[in-house]
Amino acid sequence: MRIIPAVAAAALLAMVVGGPVAAKNTDLIFVSLERGNQVVVLNPDLSVNTRIDTSRRPRDMHFNKDHSLLYVACGDDDSIDVIDVATLAVVDSIPTGPSPEIFAFSPDESQIFVSNEEDSTMEIIDVASKTVVERVATGAEPEGVINSVDGKYVFVTSEVADMVHVIDREKAAVIKNIIVGTRPRRFVVTPDGADLWVSDELSSEVHVIDIASLTIKNAQSFVPPGFRAEDVTPVGMTITKDGSKVLITLGRANHLAIVDAKTYEVLQYVLVGSRAWDVDLTSDEKTAFVANGLSDDITVVDMASMTPVQSLPVGRTPHSIRVDD
Repeated sequence: MRIIPAVAAAALLAMVVGGPVAAKNTDLIFVSLERGNQVVVLNPDLSVNTRIDTSRRPRDMHFNKDHSLLYVACGDDDSIDVIDVATLAVVDSIPTGPSPEIFAFSPDESQIFVSNEEDSTMEIIDVASKTVVERVATGAEPEGVINSVDGKYVFVTSEVADMVHVIDREKAAVIKNIIVGTRPRRFVVTPDGADLWVSDELSSEVHVIDIASLTIKNAQSFVPPGFRAEDVTPVGMTITKDGSKVLITLGRANHLAIVDAKTYEVLQYVLVGSRAWDVDLTSDEKTAFVANGLSDDITVVDMASMTPVQSLPVGRTPHSIRVDD
């Protein structure tokens, strides 16, 4: 374990919570291990709470609204496993199409929109019955899936077609294709619902789409010191609650970019682990956690100083990270 002592003690103290652990809003940290077939659960003090065996190749994860359940897409078993946050056990499984990767809930949580990487579809699954109600054709290798804030659109990336598909939720049909950078991967939507950020892994950039007009309003490149553009592979993103900052993992460039969401200025490049793949924030937004897929660890980042404070081994190929805040 590597610790940078100047800020580590203060950052870790801020994350420790006393008292009994509740069934939800626990401040537990969940990390899916793509080659470990597990979700590792860390306590707020970063000790390991437990390791939950899942179906094969767990990847994207999302809580339901009350954080009582955590859903995990398992790509090699074509399922979404359901973890009870109170018992930290898999309690259900929802079948999907081939190789589910990223998914999102409908605003009322009655449906799941999931990208099936191997059959080039976005599948709509009814949660209660666990049945597929619609399949929408996409470009090859769909990945990112997200809703507009008003629930009108579902957006899906196609890694091979280099585009964002705009799907009308009511029609369950693609109504527009937006060309972005090379190999688009993930999304974030700004809290005001105005902008959609898209990470473009192989063109070292992020595109920002104006949702009202469905047009591109900005394209931002990233080159941390000491790296070439072709080394930079942006993937995972998250955004602060006030919409002021976007955090972007830069993949094989081994950095997290912290970006001003209004000016698009890079506020800081933060050195993290190898192949920075996903990122999440604590509820107070004082700490960010980065999942590093090739160094098999997570990096803890102090947001006040925008510096790394600790690296923690977690297991084989961390894919996604979620904080139960």
